[in-house]
Amino acid sequence: MNDKREFEIVVDTELPGTPERVWEAVTKGTAAWLFPSDGWESVNTVEEYPSHLVNRMDGPDGWFNQLEHVLEPVEGGRAKLHYVHSGIFAENWDEQYDGASKHTQFYLHTLGQYLQYFDGKPVTFTDIQAPEASQNPDGFSALKRALGIEATSQGDSVELDVEGIGPLTGEIDFSNQYFLGLRTQDTMYRIFDRSPFGAPVGMTVHDFSGSGDSDATWKAWSAFLAKVYA
Repeated sequence: MNDKREFEIVVDTELPGTPERVWEAVTKGTAAWLFPSDGWESVNTVEEYPSHLVNRMDGPDGWFNQLEHVLEPVEGGRAKLHYVHSGIFAENWDEQYDGASKHTQFYLHTLGQYLQYFDGKPVTFTDIQAPEASQNPDGFSALKRALGIEATSQGDSVELDVEGIGPLTGEIDFSNQYFLGLRTQDTMYRIFDRSPFGAPVGMTVHDFSGSGDSDATWKAWSAFLAKVYA
């Protein structure tokens, strides 16, 4: 179904970092809380450091994707963020808009966690995709059961022993029916239930320990996920 039309997602929030630190995170530090931006075919159409940034990517037939950050300092070393994600979805508009809106909440929360706990630390980023068998209504719940956190809530402290990974001690910093965030002393684990959007469960690991090994992390978690969804 071709349903090409524009969308706009607007969020107003506060972040635990100055406008200068938020600017650094959304321009040079995206691997620490989102994913690496290397290779993006985008340009900054507005670049007024550290208060207003507009990054835009254009494509054929009028397609575009644009991110706008408007930052104001707030007392206590914080920043007020006015965030606008706009663009065009070419098909399945309602489904794509719903997915993008839900992901935005999780990404901006993760940005706040990075700024509060790991700002400025070098990061090793790893992206892991679960097997296609995870792409079912129970896929996300199955992973939470395997981790032993099916009964936890946001804010709970946890001590896990993950097969092939080892012990993980930290806090469930985000939890709803679509996303899970686990923050340990030196790492943020982000887990995405993308089955409602036609994709397998996904996971990103943001390792600030200084000794991260992306290949080893990918192999260990991929092996664990393969057993979960065998």
